[in-house]
Amino acid sequence: MEPVSTHQADRSQTVVEWHRNGGAAVVESLIAHGVDTVFGIPGTHNLEIYRHLKLRGLRVVTVRHEQGAGYAADGYSQVTGRQGVVLTTSGPAVLNAVAAAGTAYAESRPVLFLASGLASGAEGLDSGELHDTKDAFGAMACVTKWSRRAESTEDISASLADAFWQLTDGRPRPAFVEIPHDYLAGSWRGEVAQPRERRQLPVAPDRIEAAADLLIGSQRPGIVVGGGARGVSSLVRELAERLNAPVLTTCNGKGVLPESHPLSLGANIRLESAHTWANTRDALLVIGSELSDSDLWGGTITNSHIIRVDVDPAQLRRNASPAIGLAARAEEAVPALIDAIGSRRGAARDSDAAALRGVFASEADELGLSWRALHAELRAALPSDVIITGDSSQSTYFGTVHYFPVDQPNSLLYMPRSATLGYALPAAIGAQVACPDRAVVAIVGDGAVMFSVQEFATAVEQGLGVVVLVANNGGYREIREQQLSLGIEPVGVDLVQPDFAALAVALGGYGEVATDAADVARRAAAAIGRDRPTLISFVC
Repeated sequence: MEPVSTHQADRSQTVVEWHRNGGAAVVESLIAHGVDTVFGIPGTHNLEIYRHLKLRGLRVVTVRHEQGAGYAADGYSQVTGRQGVVLTTSGPAVLNAVAAAGTAYAESRPVLFLASGLASGAEGLDSGELHDTKDAFGAMACVTKWSRRAESTEDISASLADAFWQLTDGRPRPAFVEIPHDYLAGSWRGEVAQPRERRQLPVAPDRIEAAADLLIGSQRPGIVVGGGARGVSSLVRELAERLNAPVLTTCNGKGVLPESHPLSLGANIRLESAHTWANTRDALLVIGSELSDSDLWGGTITNSHIIRVDVDPAQLRRNASPAIGLAARAEEAVPALIDAIGSRRGAARDSDAAALRGVFASEADELGLSWRALHAELRAALPSDVIITGDSSQSTYFGTVHYFPVDQPNSLLYMPRSATLGYALPAAIGAQVACPDRAVVAIVGDGAVMFSVQEFATAVEQGLGVVVLVANNGGYREIREQQLSLGIEPVGVDLVQPDFAALAVALGGYGEVATDAADVARRAAAAIGRDRPTLISFVC
């Protein structure tokens, strides 16, 4: 690669001629793997990476906290179907990103965490070097699928190529690469390691045939889809229609089958009535779901007629044992099932989907009725393809999940297994960066938004018209209710909160206060497409 030169935007200074160093190896490797956007914060030890980012045309989104970078990259990854990239400096910056990496691991999301590290040979010496931390690499390694510390400047590109391969080979999960800062400054003479093809996971034909026979022969078929089915939305629809089989989804699978479809049962898998339905199917196809407690909320799937599709062979027998297990990606298994079914169709029978939706709605109302009116107003007012983000707040798991129907996957960005706070706002930023022409709305509780409210300034700086709806109930209502149910006098849950609308204005955006559900929806619709973010606070 030939050296190039450029000028800063104001043309007042000439930028130093391009350096072919370790920082360049990083940026050229990112470009080779299709990366055009990074989320992070520059620091003393990663500046040789930042030297090349703007020069090579990458978009740099500077967040206000590294945890926000991780959640923004997570949101970006979901709506693009590509890897998200987080760039931090060494030591405490890495530790700040650990929670986000843990969330990406729990939710099976391909996010690359890339950090500078202590100088080569300094790790573990406790010598007091700048940003010296006992074992920042080990901390991140504990919550990621794969991790590596580059062994030389020449090893940087190969390390990154291996990381990108790990992100999507098998179960998608985060990877971490740490590069000693002296390697970033060192001369790079090598070539860019090129992307590797992920392995094919062929499905045994006899298992496919057995699964197809079980589905065709069933009188009460059903389909459960999780996040692992998000890439096969149209195929899930075709399969459901051939079998006349209702489709129930997890939170991460919400919208894989359009929720306006007659066979959709929505993202109601946590409900007891949904468990009863699943356990009484004489063939239950489960695609890309853990069927975990975070999905089922204390329920269990004990059906003995399960066909389970999962890219992770170890997952096939966790939480529910299948009659037939297909260790494959949904992109490989579902087309094979459709081909095996061929022209055969399920018996002409009533799916009972409409009646089931009524049953599920009644049960959802037992805990979530107070959120129904708000979401009905929002659904009527917002664009059909709006992207909603949520925290582990009642507004999401009692509200959006059940009462805000969507017709495409990745329309609700949420993390039901990690169940963290501080996710919704930075995830909305990542989604808006990825999809500037779509409306993006974060619906979040007042307690949760305070974990990452500083990222509102990031949205201002980036000129992103995200809309943030803050449901203000004066603290941590869910935890307060749990304390009361256990006979504990509420402690630590009633919080002093700021004037959220004024805070939004102080951070450079728009701030408003709504009076009721209809007013929230009207204001949210009006805020879409603005030149900067809008925060709308309302009491609930």
